[in-house]
Amino acid sequence: MFNFHSGSKASKIALILLSLGLVFLLTACQSRKEETKETEKTEKKEVEITVMLPDYGLPPEDMLKEFKEETGITVKTLPTSWDDIKSKVSIAAAGKKAAADIIEVDWSWIGEFQSAGWLEPLEINEDTQKDILSLDYFKVDGKYYAMPHFNDLRVAYINKEMLKKAGVETLPSKWSELENVMNQLQAKGVIKSPMLYPLGAEENATTSFITLVYTRSGEVFNKDNTLNKANALEALQMIKKYLDKGYINPETVSADGGTVYKGIINGNGAFLIGPTFYITSANDPKESKVVGQISTLPIPSVEGPATKTVAFTEAMGISAYSENKEAAKKFIEWVSRPEVQFKLSKAINLTPTRTSVIQKMTDEGTIPGGPGSLIEQAKIVGSPFPNGVPKYYTKMSTEIFNIINQMAQGKLTPEQAADQMEQKVNELAKANS
Repeated sequence: MFNFHSGSKASKIALILLSLGLVFLLTACQSRKEETKETEKTEKKEVEITVMLPDYGLPPEDMLKEFKEETGITVKTLPTSWDDIKSKVSIAAAGKKAAADIIEVDWSWIGEFQSAGWLEPLEINEDTQKDILSLDYFKVDGKYYAMPHFNDLRVAYINKEMLKKAGVETLPSKWSELENVMNQLQAKGVIKSPMLYPLGAEENATTSFITLVYTRSGEVFNKDNTLNKANALEALQMIKKYLDKGYINPETVSADGGTVYKGIINGNGAFLIGPTFYITSANDPKESKVVGQISTLPIPSVEGPATKTVAFTEAMGISAYSENKEAAKKFIEWVSRPEVQFKLSKAINLTPTRTSVIQKMTDEGTIPGGPGSLIEQAKIVGSPFPNGVPKYYTKMSTEIFNIINQMAQGKLTPEQAADQMEQKVNELAKANS
């Protein structure tokens, strides 16, 4: 023991050291208390994620509150026009920032977004993969980069009342039978141009063409992303034949594709392969002039009903620049659950992406069943892109719809159109291989 009263130099030093030790100990304890308080504050701090989608795809506030109650995560919605989302994402990414934690990813953007490094890969379990067939559109190099949040697969529609007036009793199941039906419709004076098909110089002409080739022949693009010219030529020849016979209205060459599609509920056509939207709107008096007249039928092919259809769907992806990736993953997992999809589809009137949910809604009568119904088509969804949607899709689509439009105007023969389409598609494929 030290004798603090001895006045020795050693005892004074010891006293100083002891005092400094006590000060250090007190300071350290105080620091630890402050750190603990700060940690507790951080833990209690609410996590907020932002979601940028078109307003028609956003979950309602009551459902977002349910998500917050379950996870503690607040969701701030950023309703944005579909036309503006791509540019907002691009501008933000140029500055290494996220336009939002979760962003809209259209099927046609996936190649471009993934190639640019704008999306975080997602882990999706096998059961979900089997239940959401349109997931394949968002798969690149073996990884998924977005989760479909509503379906827009292609179905075929027929006006039963027009067929009845023409004396048609049996629904056509292949193209040759449909041609006979269209002949009857014209011969009986029921409708001059029975088939609704977009031919304007815009995107709907491309997607309608891809749909026609894929459902008719099965292969649009080869494994090296080049055009399957033989199948494309057959489809182009059929379009030209139907124009010449008046099955397709020649005025379609200058019409907006959306307007052409809508003709099925305006009484302007008897047959359409188009979006799922018209399944419900056809029987809505506020939307339709032909309530009770429209039904689905299997999409025709060469030998019988098509064995595959396409899905031009929209999805949610996580920005690679998000600072809240784990919270964003929880939201995507939540919104894709069967029970949440079921509730959401009813709340915002959009088609579910899960086949199991479509089946449930069909069983309860919310979604109509029958031949060519949504549930039948949902089970045969496939992708016409063997290697995923290419990053140059927008350029390719522009080339395709311009060529189709020129042929429809009589400026190109189907053979010339096929030659040009092959050249343009193959050039893009090789330049990006």
